[in-house]
Amino acid sequence: MTQAQGPLSGVRVLDLSRVLAGPWATQTLADLGAEVIKIERPGEGDDTRHWGPPFTTTNDGSKGDAAYFLCANRGKKSVELDIASPEGAESVRRLAATCDVVVENFKTGGLKKYGLDYAGLSAVNPTLVYCSITGFGQDGPDAHRAGYDYMIQAMGGLMSITGQPDGAPGAEPMKVGVAVVDLFTGLYASNAILAALWHARATGEGQHVDIALFDVQAAMLANQAANWFVSGTAPTRMGNAHPNLAPYQPFPCSDGMVVIAVGNDGQFRALAKALGVEPMGVDSRFATNALRVQHRAALSPTLSALTASFTMKGLMAALEAAGVPCGPVNTIDQVFEEPQALYRGLTVEQTRPDLATPIRTVASPIRLSKTPVRYDAPPPKLGQDTEEVLSDLTRTD
Repeated sequence: MTQAQGPLSGVRVLDLSRVLAGPWATQTLADLGAEVIKIERPGEGDDTRHWGPPFTTTNDGSKGDAAYFLCANRGKKSVELDIASPEGAESVRRLAATCDVVVENFKTGGLKKYGLDYAGLSAVNPTLVYCSITGFGQDGPDAHRAGYDYMIQAMGGLMSITGQPDGAPGAEPMKVGVAVVDLFTGLYASNAILAALWHARATGEGQHVDIALFDVQAAMLANQAANWFVSGTAPTRMGNAHPNLAPYQPFPCSDGMVVIAVGNDGQFRALAKALGVEPMGVDSRFATNALRVQHRAALSPTLSALTASFTMKGLMAALEAAGVPCGPVNTIDQVFEEPQALYRGLTVEQTRPDLATPIRTVASPIRLSKTPVRYDAPPPKLGQDTEEVLSDLTRTD
């Protein structure tokens, strides 16, 4: 039996992006079977190759690529090209003529001077899906501005609802612990690319996909934006509490913390019974979710006093037996030691000839029964595929 091809087998992607949002999108396409050709600056490569420590170690003991680069560049070919030179720009144009998709995250209009913008490349390939990822989009008063995840978390409102509330110790607006806007942007971009590819295959017509970090951050506000639209009151920082549910937060145990996530009134009654305070489940202050949110200041410390006498393992056993959703507050190393993580194979291990130890990355969460995700190649060494890709291009003349 032969291994099933990925669902995007036969799709060719020219990746002019760097850092995280663009590479995250193109890694998703690579995992799904697309051929992804990553264009990198000669001698330097993607910025994130240098975003460390930590760094990998090469066979001769020298410093290799930063771990950051590894997280978003699996399954790609690396080609060194100076797109600012006439020769490099021409090579990109010729590659684009053979590709289905181009992804770039230069500042708005930044590629026009090289003839590598949508107008320039769609002229040589009318079916091309051309995805531009920028801070603020292709138009509007801020279109010219650079955009980075951290500043967009701030400007887009996420930091205003993340962190301890005013008056609590350590209170200040807080960023999320990973570049969540970049990651969401990569996912929105890959979804948009697939939609545009479907259209191109049906009609022979390519198009320009315009994805902005600022727009994505606004979309990510989800229920918090809806809360403002409905109430007219801007949400504020609430620490680990949930604006619309209670109890829905971490609670202390004797050896750590466990998140209890009560989503309905039946679960709250089950929680009260499991904690040995069954009457609390029908207390007039707590009988419904709306009441529990209203009386959160009384509810949370009462529950904390009850959970503090449990070990994490003991509390989770009691709550799981009662059907109350819960989970430990894990460190990152503990995540990959979870039995579920081991069973689901959430760690991908690959080797690269120049590195002293295997590369480990996190598996794609996409599970397809007929055309499973494939991990055909590790994140590439800078320029390792330049000769192969460019010589193939010459042979197509």
